[in-house]
Amino acid sequence: MSGTPSRAWLLRLVIAFSCAQAAVSMARPAVSYRALALGADERAVGVIAGVYALLPLFAAVPLGRRTDHGRCAPLLPVGVVLISGGCALSGLAHSLVAMAAWSGVMGLGHLCFVIGAQSIVARQSAPHEQDRNFGHFTIGASLGQLVGPVAAGALIGGPDLAGTSALALLVAAAGCALALTSLWRIEHRRTETKAREGASPVPVHRILRTRGVPGGIFISLAVLSATDILTAYLPVVGEHRGIAPSVVGVLLSLRAGATIACRLVMTPLIDWLGRTALIATTCLLAAVLCAGIALPVPVWALGAMLLLLGFCLGVGQPLSMTTVVQAAPPDARSTALALRLTGNRLGQVAAPATAGLVAGLVGTAAPFVMLGGLLLIAAGLGARGTGGGDKRLWRRKTNSASLGAPRSRNQSQNQSAQQKESP
Repeated sequence: MSGTPSRAWLLRLVIAFSCAQAAVSMARPAVSYRALALGADERAVGVIAGVYALLPLFAAVPLGRRTDHGRCAPLLPVGVVLISGGCALSGLAHSLVAMAAWSGVMGLGHLCFVIGAQSIVARQSAPHEQDRNFGHFTIGASLGQLVGPVAAGALIGGPDLAGTSALALLVAAAGCALALTSLWRIEHRRTETKAREGASPVPVHRILRTRGVPGGIFISLAVLSATDILTAYLPVVGEHRGIAPSVVGVLLSLRAGATIACRLVMTPLIDWLGRTALIATTCLLAAVLCAGIALPVPVWALGAMLLLLGFCLGVGQPLSMTTVVQAAPPDARSTALALRLTGNRLGQVAAPATAGLVAGLVGTAAPFVMLGGLLLIAAGLGARGTGGGDKRLWRRKTNSASLGAPRSRNQSQNQSAQQKESP
């Protein structure tokens, strides 16, 4: 894996992920606006946003099991087709029930794509490259989150909110289909995992009891819930505060742009602070900023908060991927990533539904206070450490990759002895 002569596969994967994520980021606010135009209230918007994660909630672990013992690449085109179909059919739907159903199909497609893509990055990256490669991979998500809301804001508006939101969904479907053009030769043959006869899968409870895995899952859940509710509920906040959809799209893109900037400097930040301090600090700042969105601040202040919030939220996803991959048993990494995604989907089901209930009872800004509390817990877990991902360990892994064979063999023997002694 470390001898791969080119990382062109990673560039193509980032391009494909950008197209898929742009479609989803464009479709999520478009679905909210179309639901509002069809008569939905805040609670119904929350339910529709939660259904997006419902089907993936049951499919994540089986897909991870399959990927651990097979190829990853076939999941990518399947995911693209499901996302495109979900977007297009959501735009053609004329009932809230149908919109919720096709939103679930869209979420299942996104899950297929992400499990396949993350597993490819994990397999084709050396341990000391994983922070960097996962950071670059998630730039694709940030690029999509940057383009999608702006495109949605440019298309949605005017007196015919239902018609313009339907148009945005159809455009999202076409944009997602472009991802198929960059999915060729993504997976190297030598990194494909063949099914092992007689090999029993690692039990889920054993994976979840591995130090580092639960903390990484919860941090990822909190960060993604914050991103998801921002995408789904900032349009609702904008409607109540008189902010135009085009301005809401720009605000969401500011957050995504800051996330891209964060991931471009991920490696220097880890080298400077260490993974533990970096995760804890950014989650704490994100908690304060999310709670601040509940305040009736002017648009320029809201933009400044979202800019800083985007930078803080950019840390959690790639570092939680690395934490889970490095902590999990080698033959269950795709399943561990799938469990992480299951946690994400649990958050995406529970958080929007809870946010809809809170918004209906207290007000549209209250869900952001709830997010602040969730991120505060994530900051506490991050401060406790997520399984040895601090600066010293990161440097040790980097140094061991550059040392000669005799020393690496001794280190491997020492690590094997430590693993035998550990419970």
